[in-house]
Amino acid sequence: MSSVFVVNSGSSSLKYQLIDLRTGASRLSGLIERIGEPDSFISDHSEAMNVVLAKLGVVDDLIAVGHRVVHGGSEFDGPTLVTAEVEREIEALSRLAPLHNPANLLGIRAAKKALPHVPHVVVFDTAFHQTMSPAAYTYAIDKDIAREYKVRRYGFHGTSHKYVSEQAAVLLGKPLGAVRTIVLHLGNGASVAAIDGGRSVDTSMGLTPLQGLVMGTRSGDLDPAVLIHLNRAAGMSIAELDVLLNKQSGLLGLTGMGDMRDVQDAAINGNEEAELALQVWRHRIRHYIGAYYAQLGGLDAVVFTAGIGENNALLRRRALAGLEHLGIQIDNDRNELASRAARVISPAGAQVTVMVIPTNEELEIARQVESLLA
Repeated sequence: MSSVFVVNSGSSSLKYQLIDLRTGASRLSGLIERIGEPDSFISDHSEAMNVVLAKLGVVDDLIAVGHRVVHGGSEFDGPTLVTAEVEREIEALSRLAPLHNPANLLGIRAAKKALPHVPHVVVFDTAFHQTMSPAAYTYAIDKDIAREYKVRRYGFHGTSHKYVSEQAAVLLGKPLGAVRTIVLHLGNGASVAAIDGGRSVDTSMGLTPLQGLVMGTRSGDLDPAVLIHLNRAAGMSIAELDVLLNKQSGLLGLTGMGDMRDVQDAAINGNEEAELALQVWRHRIRHYIGAYYAQLGGLDAVVFTAGIGENNALLRRRALAGLEHLGIQIDNDRNELASRAARVISPAGAQVTVMVIPTNEELEIARQVESLLA
């Protein structure tokens, strides 16, 4: 028995893959969207799950269902078997991730109803970063308020950062415990992680996925007094500020375009706002590379992953240009090579190895499920 059914549930979507653990290959994958919307033929997640299972058919070697859950707070530091208590904890943590955890829970309950005879396991985006020290995850606010309302840095994209950093050690031919890596997960959502010997020591996202890098529609790092100022001067409510920072900022706020491909094309064609946005995007990435180089006390590898990181050679080059004094540089020919394989794009003999490694969060979830059950 060697297959894990991986479910990633959104508020109106259900993404799924059937992973063969013997080969790491996906035997079936798909996405159902617009669940519960007025013009959809699928009314809820239970119905969506039944549609998926009809496509799936009978899977004789299914050992478990693995579920992605965004926020595990400080309660969960690894893959966890779903129980009634775990479901209650996920629901309670929805106040920290109101856009994600309720949707994740819908998928869990639909899958449990449809597949009641196999174990269900949750893998949390935040779990990998639970190895951060108190110095790295503590915000300097009133300690009693922070404790009562669970205010601290958690970090996200942990499943991706874990998978990619482990693949980097394999590509380097070194033991994982001996490798210091900065992973740049660059997509519409984006984060950086400093990883020492397979353990996360720092990451750019915080209490929520809003902190850190410039993203498609999210602002990333911001002086918190900006919110106070906009409330006082512009009369903006908490709800309006929430929408501003999460849905109307980032590349979209700077250019009116939320897709990096459109921003890049506009910059190439002389659009000054788009060029400035790329410079702000790059500036923030370099800020974190420098900080994490210092935190790690040296560096073996920088790894690009996710949509932009894996596919955009020009932005990879722009992101690292001028860091040669840190031993970080890109070989232009290697960088321009179109490939879906994990590969090195730095010159031979470079002090720091720069890589492109496609992420595979579904495979990582499946492996963590297998590890827990073993």
